[in-house]
Amino acid sequence: MSKRKRGRPSETGVSPQNPVVRSPSNPWMRQIIPGCLLVLFVFLVYLPAMHGAFVWDDDSWTTNLLPFFHDFSGLGVIWIHPTAMQQYYPLTGTSFWLDYQFWHLWTTPYHVENVLLHAASAVLFWRLLVQLRLPGAWLAGAIFAIHPIMVESVAWITERKNVLSLAPYLGALLAYGKYAHWETITEEATPTSGKPRGKSRREFYYGIAFVLFLCALLAKTTAFSLPAVILLIGWWKRGQIRWRADMMPTLPFFAAGICLSTITGWLEKHHLGAQGADFALTFPQRCLATGHSFWSYLGNLFWPTRLCFVYPHWQPNPGLWWQWLFPATALAALLALWLARGRIGRGPATAMFFFVGTLFPVLGFMNAYGMAYSLIWDHWVYVSAPGIIALVGALVARAAESLRAPAVAYGFAAIVLPILALLTWRQAGMYTDEETLWRRTLAENPGSWLAHNDLGLLLMRQGHVDEAMEHYQDAIQFDTNAFQAFNNLGMAFAARGQVDDAIVNYRNAVKLNPKFSEAYYNLGVALMARGQSDEAIEAYRQAIQNKPAFVQALNNLGSALAARGEFGEAIDNYRKALAIDPNSPIVMNHLAWALAVSPDDRLRNGAEAVRWAERACEMTQYGQPVFLTTLAAAYAEAGRFNEAIACAQKARTVALEQGQGDVAAPDEKMLELFKAGRAYHETARTGQ
Repeated sequence: MSKRKRGRPSETGVSPQNPVVRSPSNPWMRQIIPGCLLVLFVFLVYLPAMHGAFVWDDDSWTTNLLPFFHDFSGLGVIWIHPTAMQQYYPLTGTSFWLDYQFWHLWTTPYHVENVLLHAASAVLFWRLLVQLRLPGAWLAGAIFAIHPIMVESVAWITERKNVLSLAPYLGALLAYGKYAHWETITEEATPTSGKPRGKSRREFYYGIAFVLFLCALLAKTTAFSLPAVILLIGWWKRGQIRWRADMMPTLPFFAAGICLSTITGWLEKHHLGAQGADFALTFPQRCLATGHSFWSYLGNLFWPTRLCFVYPHWQPNPGLWWQWLFPATALAALLALWLARGRIGRGPATAMFFFVGTLFPVLGFMNAYGMAYSLIWDHWVYVSAPGIIALVGALVARAAESLRAPAVAYGFAAIVLPILALLTWRQAGMYTDEETLWRRTLAENPGSWLAHNDLGLLLMRQGHVDEAMEHYQDAIQFDTNAFQAFNNLGMAFAARGQVDDAIVNYRNAVKLNPKFSEAYYNLGVALMARGQSDEAIEAYRQAIQNKPAFVQALNNLGSALAARGEFGEAIDNYRKALAIDPNSPIVMNHLAWALAVSPDDRLRNGAEAVRWAERACEMTQYGQPVFLTTLAAAYAEAGRFNEAIACAQKARTVALEQGQGDVAAPDEKMLELFKAGRAYHETARTGQ
């Protein structure tokens, strides 16, 4: 490398020396020990989360995907069908598929894997900075490893996609750096300067980089920024971007990134539902939101003492002049760094461009589903934070070098790293269980309707109905459009037997969100309890229209129709439900009953009724008297009267043992029919 003129700043804006970690002469000591320290730091600070339970939407990537986890065919669905999961992240889905094969739903290994992936990213980040000859590399790696803003990505099982994507992302940059000779590139040196590599070896590194990039994309498409980052690094090192040497090799990377990002964008809008009133921001509002998010993320990186799972939902208002300071000062900061690149070097501008560029899709101009709850999320900055952290490490090292005082760097590390470790330890403890998560969230953000709503759900499951209702009402108070809270409040009223109040809240929920199938279903249940079968049937139909694979709604619609004597349509709905869920004993029982007792001779089928009724009883180990009664009716319809009598008597015995003989056992008239060699059929009717 040629000598620089005296007084000229380096192309990075920092010195290539690293006073934070001295480099021992032994290569093993120089690489293995610092890397092991990073891994150790990560495991120590994340110990509170290691035994954490599933929280919030962890079920989206675990229990909700159980139908795909039972065999290899499900693995094929994960890769072939983009809508099988929340997003088309098949590598992430595969990791959860493997988890289920090894430990089913034991959460500790899930957490250990997330922590291991984060530790791997910390080591790769450190080695990448070493390759780029950036000072303060190990310090930056340590800050990244234990910074509390990373906790949401590491301790939250759902964010496996984040940590699984960043590790190959950084690995791809390392491999591409070998291909492009980043360790030797300067303004004065060409990419082929230094010790030459053979063409085949360079192609090998290029291929590895591309494969790792694909892995990162298939884990989470936020990795799409990698080819732009490659060009940014080239500009930082050389001061220019050349078409043949820089742009052309990245074209396949850009093509893959654009392709998968397009799929993700479509799914975010049409599959997850990132559209509607919650996302209807005007262009000025989006400008304000982008500026506010920019400074919020930077503030949380430099002062991470008030991190929150769900931040207050900031409302951009173009009519307030002071809100325009957020985007104006953000643009001014970027412009100032660009204009000062000749004096302070390109390093600071590069770090900021990396930060903004990788974060841009979630800054406000594009819709992401999480914005329905908060404009900023800690896990959205996971890929972007390394740019700022690398700059901090380099500036500390530069300051220590300029002052000829290595103690400055060591002192900074001795103060900052323990503080970050303690904050991360505390933050990781939030993910012990769902109740801890929501109560800690409310301590920081008392106005979070989401936290109130989901804490209410948890309390309902624990049987604390009154306390749950208080949280649902708080959720509605903080967000009058919280249709989920209205639905849940309705369920709480229903649990207390206040059906009229339940109906009012269900109607409010569907008024706010006409696509909310669960609220229509609950409304149908409540209306049936009131004897309003016509309105109940309409509610069930609406639920199914919005969600065609809604098994419970199909089943209840069938039961409501059968109660009105419309057995033909009832049977059709039962069959549709079983086509979706062929292992539902309740639906099997209802279909068997309709096939056995329908007043229409053309609809009855004793043999088929027996098959479904026997299977339902087998699945419940012949312990449900209602199912046994259905089987008795099916045997009678099939002409197997001795079995019908025996089954009816068994149903009565089981019902008496369970203390429900008055409602669950066949009545005397039905048993007399069987003894007389006659089947039981319902009479034709038009309503109930």
